[in-house]
Parts: sequence; C-alpha cells; structure tokens
Amino acid sequence: MSLPYRQIGEATRGPTRGGIVCVSDHASNQVPDGIDLLIDEALMDEHIGVDIGVEGIAEEMAANHGIPAFLATVSRLVVDLHREEDHPGVVPQTSDGHVIHGNLGVDVEERLSSIYRPYHEAMAKWLDKRDPALIISLHSFTPKLATSDEPRPWEVAFLYNQDDRAARLAIQFFAEEGFTVGDNEPYSGRQLNATMNRHAEPFGRPYLATEIRQDLIASRAGQKHWAGLLAKVASRVAQELG
Repeated sequence: MSLPYRQIGEATRGPTRGGIVCVSDHASNQVPDGIDLLIDEALMDEHIGVDIGVEGIAEEMAANHGIPAFLATVSRLVVDLHREEDHPGVVPQTSDGHVIHGNLGVDVEERLSSIYRPYHEAMAKWLDKRDPALIISLHSFTPKLATSDEPRPWEVAFLYNQDDRAARLAIQFFAEEGFTVGDNEPYSGRQLNATMNRHAEPFGRPYLATEIRQDLIASRAGQKHWAGLLAKVASRVAQELG
C-alpha cells in the first residue's frame, strides 16, 4: 500500500524550524486497494468520507503562504486518524446515520498497524524536525448533521483541550474580522482532540484545531480565500505568542 500521508510545501534547503505548519487528518477520501467499505461511492465525497475543502486550503497555504503541510491520504471511513487507538469509532461502523458495512467485523488491529500507526509515527518525526511555533490542525464541518435538527452556528470554530493559548487569540482575531466564531459545537476539544493531544499538548506546542464550515470552502475560490484568512490569523497568533 502507498503511504497513508503526504508532505507538501517543503523548502528545497530542508525543513524550517520554528515556523507555522499544518496537519490534516481528514484531507482525503481515498480507499486503499483491497478494502471495500460496501457503501454508496457518492458518500465518499460527502462529509462522512472527507473534510470537504481542507486539502485545497492546505495546498494553497503551502504554495503561497509558506506553511508546509502533512496530509492524510486515506479516508476517515477506512480508519479515523483523529481518534485514539482504543476509541470505539477508530474504524467507524456507522457515520451520521450510514452503516459502513465493510467495517463490520473488520480486523481493527490490521488497520491500525498498516495505516494509523505509520501515519502518526511519521507525523511525530515531521514535527520534531520542524519544532513549530504553531500547528494548524485543519478540519471542516457540515452546517447541519443528518442526524440532528440543530444548525451549527459558526463560520469558523476552534477546539482545545488544556492548552487554549492559540485558540483564544484566533477567536479574538477572527471576531475582529467580522466572522461568527467561537468554541466549536456540538463537541469541544476536551471530547475530541486526539491528534493535538498526542502531538502538541505533551510538548507545549501551541496549536489551532480549526473547523471551517464546508459550504464556505467547497470551491477553489473559497479555499484560496480561507487559506489567506487562516494564514493571516495564524501569523498574528504566532507573533502574539512570541
């Protein structure tokens, strides 16, 4: 199987230490050869299969804003890289009301050993080489879940667990730009922050666990616009944190 991640935006002279970087666990809707999820293929292009828009934002930030990225190349429906290994949904059997038939009774350990662990081991090495001043953990969210009647209120939102330094600043800066922004709903980083809990909080690395509303970034124009916004705010946050 090909690698479950790719790296973009690297300088030819090698990694720059102390800058801003981006990671995205749900950037791809690809399913490796030999795995059949046994669901309607159209679902792979919806939010249950991929975080819509984030790959384009990461590519734009890498190409035009000097922010290198570490991106997943496997769909969250194959194995959810933004869950702990022992999380019951690390290989999801259902997602937003859809049964993932190909994951029923699957060998979870095989998915962890072949995809999940190589991904996180490589990310750890990638971050160690860069010692970033700020990590953008990039996600997107659907305006309303199929299993809920409640609209999700924000245009952009942030999650955090114990370390809220960067998130608080980003919320302030986006509010100053006129956006509807705040702590993410309906779940917070104290419930769902697996990748930053693993790669940021234990090392004192400031991070922005970012959720952008998908309808705002479904097009290339939207992705380019939000890449600029996010790069601008992240730069302000990094400067403020010193």
